[in-house]
Amino acid sequence: MLLGLNGLGFLVVSQGWSYGWLALILLVAIGTAFLAEKVSPWYPGWNQSHGDETTNTLHAIVYEISNINAVLLIPVLTWIIPTIGVWPTSWPLLAQLLLAIVLADFALSLLHYLSHRWNFLWRLHAVHHGLGRLYGFNGLVRHPVHQMIDLAIGTSPLIILGMPTHVAILLGLAVSIQLIVQHSNVSYALGPFRNWLAIGQLHHLHHVNWGKEGDCNFGLFLTTWDRMLGTFQPDTPRPIQAADMGLDEVPNFPKTYWQQLLFPFYYQPGAGVQDGLAPGDAASKTRSEKQVPAE
Repeated sequence: MLLGLNGLGFLVVSQGWSYGWLALILLVAIGTAFLAEKVSPWYPGWNQSHGDETTNTLHAIVYEISNINAVLLIPVLTWIIPTIGVWPTSWPLLAQLLLAIVLADFALSLLHYLSHRWNFLWRLHAVHHGLGRLYGFNGLVRHPVHQMIDLAIGTSPLIILGMPTHVAILLGLAVSIQLIVQHSNVSYALGPFRNWLAIGQLHHLHHVNWGKEGDCNFGLFLTTWDRMLGTFQPDTPRPIQAADMGLDEVPNFPKTYWQQLLFPFYYQPGAGVQDGLAPGDAASKTRSEKQVPAE
């Protein structure tokens, strides 16, 4: 997927074909991940329904629409934000894409690190960590506000440097495919690449609900920046079980899309176990539980 599907996307853009083909490539990526999860899962329990399919599908749709809007806004941003025009446009397209991936990986990995350190960012980022399993759609689960920050931090510096729109489109495709692969419930062997690619059990450890033990392995594409930050953790302190995902403070993470949108505004990090519902929803739930069925 990382080489083949990105390669197809590169072919589409380099040949000047319709960008609509990229949507098909993204659908193939999702379908491939779902199929591979059935054939070779890390944890069979993650393939079982957690009552989150509709919500996660909505997250994925909003995520990709936001990416498309961000790309469409690039010409407007280049008009508003003065660029310094140092982007190496004379380089081959592949070299420009690799440069964009390296720079975006640094910016997004650093933001990811800060999202686990700063309370405001963590409240938003916790929506991504709330799911009790990892599978193909989990990587596209983002609070829209946090995604806006992601896009601003990850792409604005590149736009200021003068990154062309077609390179940004390929970067967006590469990020989406990477997120799908990174969170897929697929057991695979990486050989000598295991500790250099930010996928597989390295990312499983990042998602464990073991307090602060998951504050490691923040990289999106590579583990290079984790090594520099001192947050690279290649081995798990103990075996990871299927039930070890999610937020330890919110074991009953809200299931609906709208509840998850509101979640950052009442979630209290460090306040102990919480039910994950907004105050009004929690009160309704309590009243419902106290009702005695009529005879």
